[in-house]
Amino acid sequence: MPNRLADETSPYLQQHAENPVDWHPWGEEALTLAKREDKPILLSIGYSACHWCHVMAHESFEDAEVAALMNRLFVNIKVDREERPDLDQIYQSAQQMLTGRAGGWPLTLFLAPDGAPFFGGTYFPKSPRYGLPGFADLCQKVAEAWRDKRTEIDQQNTELLKALGGGGARAPDGELSAAPIHLAVERAAQSFDPEHGGFGGAPKFPHPAELELLLRRHAATGEARCGEMALFTLRKMAEGGLYDQLGGGFCRYSVDERWEIPHFEKMLYDNGPLLRLYADAWRATGDALFLRVAEETAGWVMREMQAPEGGYYSSLDADSEHEEGRFYVWSPEKVGLRTTAEEYAVAAAHYGLDRPANFEGAHWHLRVARPLPEVAAALGRPLQECERLLASARLKLLAARGERVRPGRDEKVLTAWNALMIEGMAHAGRLCGREDWLASARRAFDFIRDTLWREGRLLATCKDGRAHLNAYLDDYAFLLKAALELLQAEFDPGVLAFAQALGEALLAHFEDEAGGFFFTSHDHEALIHRVKTGHDNATPSGSGVAAYALQRLNHLTGLPRYQAAAERCLRLYGPDAQRQPGGFATLLMALEEALNPPGIVVLRGEKPQLTDWQRKLSEAYRPWLLPLAIPNWLPGLPAALDKPSRPGVNAWVCSGVKCLEPIDDLSCLERVCKSPELI
Repeated sequence: MPNRLADETSPYLQQHAENPVDWHPWGEEALTLAKREDKPILLSIGYSACHWCHVMAHESFEDAEVAALMNRLFVNIKVDREERPDLDQIYQSAQQMLTGRAGGWPLTLFLAPDGAPFFGGTYFPKSPRYGLPGFADLCQKVAEAWRDKRTEIDQQNTELLKALGGGGARAPDGELSAAPIHLAVERAAQSFDPEHGGFGGAPKFPHPAELELLLRRHAATGEARCGEMALFTLRKMAEGGLYDQLGGGFCRYSVDERWEIPHFEKMLYDNGPLLRLYADAWRATGDALFLRVAEETAGWVMREMQAPEGGYYSSLDADSEHEEGRFYVWSPEKVGLRTTAEEYAVAAAHYGLDRPANFEGAHWHLRVARPLPEVAAALGRPLQECERLLASARLKLLAARGERVRPGRDEKVLTAWNALMIEGMAHAGRLCGREDWLASARRAFDFIRDTLWREGRLLATCKDGRAHLNAYLDDYAFLLKAALELLQAEFDPGVLAFAQALGEALLAHFEDEAGGFFFTSHDHEALIHRVKTGHDNATPSGSGVAAYALQRLNHLTGLPRYQAAAERCLRLYGPDAQRQPGGFATLLMALEEALNPPGIVVLRGEKPQLTDWQRKLSEAYRPWLLPLAIPNWLPGLPAALDKPSRPGVNAWVCSGVKCLEPIDDLSCLERVCKSPELI
């Protein structure tokens, strides 16, 4: 019989609904049961695309004997970290404090009935291996410790809760400084991998916020090394196996330092920021590789990740048919069966099929092993012919791959992750002149606004028509930033009004009067700790995005409370960013705009000439601009945007508290906008 997870919205929880484990979702019922029976809680946190979560499930949670032991000794709670990032953040931090090791998924923790953790780890095998104890034996020993060492556990829990609750500093007074930005560049240069791109060694993650900060610094200051680090990394990522060479889109991370073999799950939250970044890189360089990656990634999103109702799905699994990467890998024989001899010769050399297997010693995962010009020269064929042959081979291989058993798709719609993809699609659509991408972004935005915005508050997740869970800081901050991006693509008074409603809700429900923003709202469920942080994780910092977006909202509305809240946040985390700038790239981009306000360009006129001017401003990489094209006839605008109607198109350019005279010549406007020093 299904357990209590069968009616949950999370596909991850539903994956465990047939386990013999008596799983509970997180909630009052399970917590009350643990207190009443004085049983410890076994908390398992994971997500549907997680390979090692599947491994532990198959080994232990589907085993009747292990499940019987778990049911006898514990109250067992299963949590989807994507639906409950509040719980995941708390218990990941606790696990690191308890073990001194980095966390991850699956996260396996043993809690006292009050929710305080006293032992934990990540993946545990069913039988001892990898230097880890067998899971059943571990459960027995934890239960014995709970029975025999309660005093020690209570003392440890007291200290742990005290450590989790540390901090609470107020935002210091004084002026904001650019010092953390300069230090972030220096630290990036120190850890940069000049051979493969990226920062540090294996495993290697994309870190789009760090790359965006470097690209922005290059554009603003001309500092060559910033551009070199960002653009070289983007090229290497695009040529590696981290990128899906056939279908587009990026996997979560590379297990090696070469970007060659990924952990095969594809997450929406990676691909939204990366889509934005590759569009920026194309506008900054004109390199066709960056445009192709943007086109293929956007194509994958619309083809495989957008629901008929408009929202974007969350992720694709790493596994299919119980094997990681099975959907994606090839053999030379299978490629040869699907291509002509001429196509195979080009594809094999380009993608490394003529070299030894690179995945588990038996399979070939496609990456750019030799640049196409080298392949053409070696084959004695014109480059243009090789491009045609490779394109034909790719289409055939993609069609052949589509006949395989597909990885599972997590079809819940998360507000925060949708916002990241809406922003990426809208930004890339504007820069690349793709109305279909903009339409995709608008459909997703409308779905979120219509389905997950209720009575002035957001909900965090939706699946099968059921929206629920109190939204988090990231939901509000990311959606506000996405709304501002949509406004730059096409001005809509309704979107501006919604952006302002999001800003008001963010301040009302998340701001700490000491500075910064809590991850959970003031009326959220009481947990053992209330997280407030400014650093980036797998997703951008909610505090950093909030500060960035609120500043820009202030420039559009003229309401200084948004700017004041952003500055309090920046002052609060300034000392942390100075100590560890590498983890604060999102916040540092907000700091950059606090020190040098963006150029607000308000275009007024009639279409199609207004559209022409707007398109022209998007044909270069100018991250310091916030352009809005507003038709003359639109009424009810904020004073900052309510410019008078004049013949033709006119541009009002302001930065901070300074504005230029109206500009009615497009070439003059382009000269003004070329530099961040607009005024």
